[in-house]
Amino acid sequence: MDLKIAARMIAVLAIGAAMIAAVAALREAGSEDDAPATRLRDPGGEPANAELVRCRDLGMAAADDAACKRAWVESRRRFLESSGERVRP
Repeated sequence: MDLKIAARMIAVLAIGAAMIAAVAALREAGSEDDAPATRLRDPGGEPANAELVRCRDLGMAAADDAACKRAWVESRRRFLESSGERVRP
């Protein structure tokens, strides 16, 4: 085997390994975004927020859940009152 070809092959393998290492490092750096998801999962504060989180976790079954319907109505009422809208009972 010619020495030039061997040197090129080694260079290509080294560049490939460096690219793989860079991609792996960037993937690990992106996984630090778990903190906001934890805050959304356990909002604390008002009991209504905890109920809304429970309803979100129920998925499609929440549409038939009476407690979820009440929580959504209360959430809409609070949202619209805070935005200056007048809500009819």
